Amino acid sequence: MPTRRPEPAVLTDAARDELIALLGRDRMLLTEEERDTFRDPYWFHDDRSYDSSGVVFPRTVEEVQEVVRIAARHELPVWTSSQGRNNGYGGPSPRVAGSLLISLREMNRILHIDTELAYAVVEPGVRWLDLYAALHEQGDELMLSVPDIGWGSIIGNSLDNGMTYLPMGVDFQAPTGMEVVLADGSLLRTGMGAIPDSKSWHLYKRGLGPTLDALFTQSNYGIVTRMGVWLQRRPRVYAPLYLSVPRDHQLAQAVDIIRELRLDGVIRGVPNLQNLITMGTQFPEHMGMFPGADATWSEERLDGLADATGIGRWGVRTALWGDGPVVDHHLARIREAWSAIEGSRVDELGRFTPENWDEISTFMQKISAGIPTMEMMEQMPDWVGHVGFSPIVPLQGAEVTAVVDRIKARVIERTGTNFVCAIFPTNDRSAMIVSSVSFDRTNEADVARTFETVRILIEEIASLGYGEYRAHLDFMDLASEQYSFGDHAYRRFTEAIKDAVDPKGILSPGRHGVWPARYRE
Repeated sequence: MPTRRPEPAVLTDAARDELIALLGRDRMLLTEEERDTFRDPYWFHDDRSYDSSGVVFPRTVEEVQEVVRIAARHELPVWTSSQGRNNGYGGPSPRVAGSLLISLREMNRILHIDTELAYAVVEPGVRWLDLYAALHEQGDELMLSVPDIGWGSIIGNSLDNGMTYLPMGVDFQAPTGMEVVLADGSLLRTGMGAIPDSKSWHLYKRGLGPTLDALFTQSNYGIVTRMGVWLQRRPRVYAPLYLSVPRDHQLAQAVDIIRELRLDGVIRGVPNLQNLITMGTQFPEHMGMFPGADATWSEERLDGLADATGIGRWGVRTALWGDGPVVDHHLARIREAWSAIEGSRVDELGRFTPENWDEISTFMQKISAGIPTMEMMEQMPDWVGHVGFSPIVPLQGAEVTAVVDRIKARVIERTGTNFVCAIFPTNDRSAMIVSSVSFDRTNEADVARTFETVRILIEEIASLGYGEYRAHLDFMDLASEQYSFGDHAYRRFTEAIKDAVDPKGILSPGRHGVWPARYRE
């Protein structure tokens, strides 16, 4: 299935005037120069395939509702983002050119923090950095499971199944209870929130009858304007760890050991298994030794770098949280299991308690402590872009290695760049393999070659029985096409829901391959 290219939408003068009357011109981006600041930063600049016709910045739920009603009256497609930081997957750009972008950045209130029940309620514009700052002001009693880069929206990241690393990150446990603006402008509260003045809305993940929260992840059925997020108490002891894997051929062994330690409850949270090139950004003292934009390094040269830095060809970022004796016991179990990997190391990167919590300072110490940073983003040169390719595989060493090797061979063969890969065991039984294929975003040929490589990978890896968990804007149709069991029964079902809840097809048409009837016919 080729990428669908609908006719661009048009923001009419009448619709524009209604939006200006509602929000004011100062909360809109309308000229091309203004809109240029709000598009996919990694898309080739001169390609306008996914340009919007305008951007609006509502500040209240009521304003979101009215924007949706205006769009419905004018049959104008809208595309919603929270912070719009979905870099590597399309940023804030819309699937249908000419769509109106609804940015929820200015809906940035932390509505509630409950220290007794350990949860918060936030609006879409609240970033990981913002909620952490609020928790820090309250004495760091509660911890937030965070991703690698802290500038994104908690709600936006959660709705795209973005990865975080503390125990609440396992199988995306943190989000609970949503408020959603529907395509007719009405308001829905999911789960226990359907009870007026519910006291259990953000405490229980289900309700009575069908559970709806998951329908609003990676979908285009509504606009989420409020969400609960579960937190965890700061432990008595926190020990961040680094586990080295000296050689590439030991990857399968490492994956199997991680699985068994997870199944035994020794490793909690989401460990992050990264190859040498990826892990290098987290060892700033060695950054000058790593390859830049030059040709692919040989295996022998990479082995030499792994030895010289002590990082290994692969490395695992993980942590232990709990009482001191529990941390000691689990660390001993990890050391015992990891010793089966010849030449490997288990490094304890510090041991922190409430008394020395303020001594946490390095990137790897911060992330597993729920302290968001911007360090990884700050190390990226301005000209570098990347696109993510992210299949889900069984957490078995042989399976993971086979897929990694296939992706690596294709990336090196077609792009000549060094292979970048991170493996996230999101639960005890499966993992996402995230390969960020890098390119010079100022070079049109380089961009085209990279995107074509990922298109090939989507079909090639699907032929082995693996699908992406998340797709770049330009690949949404192709990635969705691979989910073809029962003559695309899954897609037909999602389209049926779309047509029922959004008959005019205005909310984010084409998101992850779900098109309303007006674009299918």
